[in-house]
Amino acid sequence: MPATAPAPLRSGDQVAIVCPARSASHEELAAAVAVLESWGLRVVLGDSTNIRHHQFGGEDDMRRRDFQQQLDNPDIRAILSARGGYGTTRIIDQIDFSRFADNPKWIAGFSDITTLNCHLLRLGHQSIHGVMPLLFDQAGGEDSLESLRRALFGETVRYAVSAHPLNRLGTATGELVGGNLSLLQTLTGTQSDVSTAGRILFLEDIDEYLYAIDRMMVHLDRTNKLRDLAGLIVGHFTNPQDNTVPYGQTPNEIIQHYADKYRFPVAHGFPVGHEPHNMALICGRKARLTVSPDGTQLEYL
Repeated sequence: MPATAPAPLRSGDQVAIVCPARSASHEELAAAVAVLESWGLRVVLGDSTNIRHHQFGGEDDMRRRDFQQQLDNPDIRAILSARGGYGTTRIIDQIDFSRFADNPKWIAGFSDITTLNCHLLRLGHQSIHGVMPLLFDQAGGEDSLESLRRALFGETVRYAVSAHPLNRLGTATGELVGGNLSLLQTLTGTQSDVSTAGRILFLEDIDEYLYAIDRMMVHLDRTNKLRDLAGLIVGHFTNPQDNTVPYGQTPNEIIQHYADKYRFPVAHGFPVGHEPHNMALICGRKARLTVSPDGTQLEYL
């Protein structure tokens, strides 16, 4: 069955900001609160904000209880993850989604929040892979922020991207799935693992060694995550690392090496990932990917 979408936000709705992974202070979130209020929303800062346990936004149980509280509160219409980092996989199996179908709401974030995006899609619900509150005021991120607003409020979204020399032409339709490559590998075989068959997969990552990108792509291929794709979108692979002896390929070339085993269309250079130009993608939403000599277009159906 197709993944279901929560109702679009409306002016006056209440939204929560929580820290399921790394910590974020109220001072760091002040700009995001101002932006959300300018959209007509009322903002609740969860108990996991403005608290720190080592790198985390509180101990595991604190972060879990805060997320669960916002998840179960019918007055909260969206939950925004303040930032990524690491930590969501430590608590995901203790979160109870049994009441979510009765009160679905938008959950948004990226990077470590790929865990939530995939877990929700496995349960049959759409969510948003998009810019997080800690980054709302980053220079050059205005288009990304607007794309998040449009996704949350149910407005029409269509993306057009310049051609890339590694692109493989073609058209694909399917639900969007994906996010951070290292998280997708980490989730394999868990309760948050999600099928990619017949779907359009998008990938991004940051600070990974080139050999590690290859190793993760080998893993995706060996677990048949690439075999039955409808299409592939390659986003930002920011700040890739290399060894003293160079690996010899760029992240895009590594990924294309494995994509070349199959025939689905491939779009490189898509603006999604750990850079200011990080356009919101709705995981679980059916879309059409068109890769032509003139560039790439992505539109929801």
